Amino acid sequence: MKTRTAILWIVALCLPGTWVAAQRAEPIQPITPVTVADPQMMELGKKLYFDPRLSKSGFISCNSCHNLSMGGSDNLSTSIGHKWQQGPINAPTVLNSSLSVAQFWDGRAADLKEQAGGPIANPGEMAFTHELAVAVVASIPQYVNDFEKVFGTREVDIDKVTRAIAAFEETLVTPNSRFDKWLLGDDAALTATEVEGYTLFKGSGCIACHNGPAAGGKAFRKMGLVEPYRTDNPAQGRVAVTGRDADRFNFKVPTIRNVELTYPYFHDGAADTLTQAVEVMGRVQHGRRYSDEDNAKIVAFLKTLTGDQPAFALPQLPPSSDKTPRPNPFK
Repeated sequence: MKTRTAILWIVALCLPGTWVAAQRAEPIQPITPVTVADPQMMELGKKLYFDPRLSKSGFISCNSCHNLSMGGSDNLSTSIGHKWQQGPINAPTVLNSSLSVAQFWDGRAADLKEQAGGPIANPGEMAFTHELAVAVVASIPQYVNDFEKVFGTREVDIDKVTRAIAAFEETLVTPNSRFDKWLLGDDAALTATEVEGYTLFKGSGCIACHNGPAAGGKAFRKMGLVEPYRTDNPAQGRVAVTGRDADRFNFKVPTIRNVELTYPYFHDGAADTLTQAVEVMGRVQHGRRYSDEDNAKIVAFLKTLTGDQPAFALPQLPPSSDKTPRPNPFK
């Protein structure tokens, strides 16, 4: 039976017009659709992700800076925080962030759960404290019921809040891009120009950092390897975490999945377009100056990395109780 099956496969491969999918051996791998392990926790995390009551003003939510209608970012050079403060760094996309080695540009959070607690207590972002945020959630009866269903207790604490948000964020992957279809053997998924762009991308050395399912996010690299990168942004990169001068200007390599949606680019948001980003990266990281034609080919390839965006019904947030503090963004 095994021999007969093998013969049938060989015949199928040889028949004219017969197509058998075979994943290409490339440094970038397809994104796998997510399997939700705990739907109730995910739904609770979705509510908390969209709930502005986790901020001091009652106006800013996780979705404010990581807008799921805008590629999981906010399309600003640096984000707007509490009292209209200008953020210090570009907001990275939340899409496929579960595939990263760490969170934030400097990697100061080990995982999504740790990251979720950061903005809540950051005075330049949501400007609350964990204690006050927990008190707000605990004052809302429907949330307390949700926590009991998910965690088996009516006690609300920051650990449970961030676990739930992380569980939702883990679902925000974007499979089924045209590039993924090409990786899985569909030759018609990309045009000749897009394939040429990918070949240029690899040949330039970009693939050394932008690899794996997320096409990035797995390492920290210096911005400006060949030529110094000029910026007014004060961020120093990984050195802020390690204290080692060798890590100065080392930033987490961003994912380039959905990159056509997540402009502007780099940690300082200085490149408004993909054309500008490709020009700068070629020059400062690889010492290459692309022709307009080659730049356009690489940009064409990058646009094939846009996958299926998260699609779901917006959560209906539970109403505040009489004990819940009312928002006062102008105080």
